[in-house]
Amino acid sequence: MKPILDFLEKIEPDKKKSPFLHTLFDGFFTFLYAPKSVTKGGVHMRDGMDLKRTMIMVVLAMQLCYLFGTYNIGHQHFVAIGEHMGFMEGFHLKLFYGLIKMLPIFIVAHVVGLGIEFWYAAKKGHAIEEGFLVSGALIPLLMPPDIPLWMLAIAVAFAVIIGKEAFGGTGMNILNVALLARVFIFFAYPGDISGDEVWISGIVKEGQDHFAAPYYAQAWHDLGGHLHELSDWLFGLFGLDTFGAIQEGKQVVDGFSGATPLALAKTGGWEAVTAKYSESQMFWGAIPGSIGETSKPFILVGAAMLLAMGIASWRIMLSMFLGAAVTGLLFNAAAGDAATFMAVPWWGHFYMGSFFFAMAFMATDPVTAASTNTGKLIYGFFIGMVGMIVRVLNPAYPEGWMLAILFMNVFAPLIDHYVLEANIKKRLSRA
Repeated sequence: MKPILDFLEKIEPDKKKSPFLHTLFDGFFTFLYAPKSVTKGGVHMRDGMDLKRTMIMVVLAMQLCYLFGTYNIGHQHFVAIGEHMGFMEGFHLKLFYGLIKMLPIFIVAHVVGLGIEFWYAAKKGHAIEEGFLVSGALIPLLMPPDIPLWMLAIAVAFAVIIGKEAFGGTGMNILNVALLARVFIFFAYPGDISGDEVWISGIVKEGQDHFAAPYYAQAWHDLGGHLHELSDWLFGLFGLDTFGAIQEGKQVVDGFSGATPLALAKTGGWEAVTAKYSESQMFWGAIPGSIGETSKPFILVGAAMLLAMGIASWRIMLSMFLGAAVTGLLFNAAAGDAATFMAVPWWGHFYMGSFFFAMAFMATDPVTAASTNTGKLIYGFFIGMVGMIVRVLNPAYPEGWMLAILFMNVFAPLIDHYVLEANIKKRLSRA
């Protein structure tokens, strides 16, 4: 490794002559190696984790969600056209289809977000900040599989520039950047992130009678010359002649609906949900939804990793769960026997939607959450309560954690302020 390190030090661009190239080099170098300068002296403690490695641990905790989400894109697509109905049937086809849908989303989110961060770092003359490692990994998981890429690019640019860089960069933002990208699309383009169609990749839109291959997939297949043999070889590995073998000309089966459990609960209560999806399906995640939110076991594995590494706060997770459960019980008491969203069993809410994903990866963001121990308990409880209220009572959108977390992001500093003031008063009274 020493020769590689020496080589990298020799080719390091000059910071004054080439600030942008130096910024890129520094980001790459510190990604591979620990910084040279460390705290010294007997009165200091040195931790083996710096900010970049902390962020990478969070990204690693999401990888099971990526794996399952990619496969589930393909599974939901094939269920829609009535092929390979069993979850493990057509495994290679579903995985391949999921990859050609997931990779462009992942690439666009990172190219746009990191490009903006690199530009700001070069203009400010400082090292690349690590915050987008997590935001860039979260944004694809929050999106529907059929999200238009140009729309995603605008949302990411808005979130990074307005939600982060305008406040000073990593560690200074008051709103969660990944959620800001999602909420931008929700309010700017509501038809592309709500309803039944958007959660199934390639589902027939009104006025169409077949599945159309995505432009990037068809363009890849149509490449001539030296890429033609490579593409044919790749398709051959999956038993395909063309991309059309998995997309073009496929009819949606009669009676198919891409409705999510939340949409069904909104119109027909818990009975409508369980008539279409079993509790096992909802728990394991073989249902329509945002890419990373459906599989509860894999999300909980990621949450356990974050707790074991001391990155996420158990106080926020526990209090958020309690806030949602208490509010759900109150709704159940008010609903009686009516088949409404309010009557959905309080525990049923944890099977549907993105509660666990929001709890594990969004609410626990240390930058935008409350920082005092008592404040974390209050902060988490109100996210659970407000999120449940928005989910059940909001007529336009049957989900609530996105809006609840952003709402409580704004109040987190105020919560910490009053917690500190209360502690000061207690100490003064004892003195």
